[in-house]
Amino acid sequence: MHEIVRAWVDGWVVSRGAAPPQPRPWGVTIDVGDVQHVSRHVLGAIGEGVEESVVRKVAGEVTGPGIWLKAFRDPADVSAWLGPGWWVDPEPGYLMTVPLAPPSAAVPDDGGAPPDGYAVRDWTRGGVTKVLVTAPDGSLAARGQIVPTGAQAVVDRIETAPAHRRRGLGGLVVRRLQATAAATGAHRGVLAATPDGRALYEALGWRVEAVLTSAKFTGAEGSD
Repeated sequence: MHEIVRAWVDGWVVSRGAAPPQPRPWGVTIDVGDVQHVSRHVLGAIGEGVEESVVRKVAGEVTGPGIWLKAFRDPADVSAWLGPGWWVDPEPGYLMTVPLAPPSAAVPDDGGAPPDGYAVRDWTRGGVTKVLVTAPDGSLAARGQIVPTGAQAVVDRIETAPAHRRRGLGGLVVRRLQATAAATGAHRGVLAATPDGRALYEALGWRVEAVLTSAKFTGAEGSD
């Protein structure tokens, strides 16, 4: 299994409270337990290493709706290898990484100050550190979380409320999470980004390691 995929999986299951990954010859299976996301199969290879025969085999063994397939290859390739009943997200995701600089003892990095009127709070529970930014009226403005897993740290669930975008809040959250992980000794950040999120992360120094295809089985005759 590719080391970056492994790192992402190890952090993601803690972040989402999912079951421990079950090793498979081609990657892992993760039980999630939601109606629309019962479990997911994550292929361990990236790019050209994701083979058509493997995708067809894994997808062909899925018979129940609510099962997801994650493959680190372009959706145009993967969608052609899936049988009937699969919905494929038309927008690719991106597996991304960033080096985490150790915090300076002289100048601690707290991610920066929020705009006037906004407040920031963070807390850690069950291995997950969350950052919450609230608006002047107390509503959610931005949020995110991170799971350090030794040398790696997985960023997850970064969100900025529509009414509060373009104010630097997403960057503030990510920088604060990165600083938290670096303080634990993590050397590299890992995340799976949406197309919109990719621009934010690249501006913060992250780079794309692989394209991600997300597909969900909706039933032999279903569509999403």
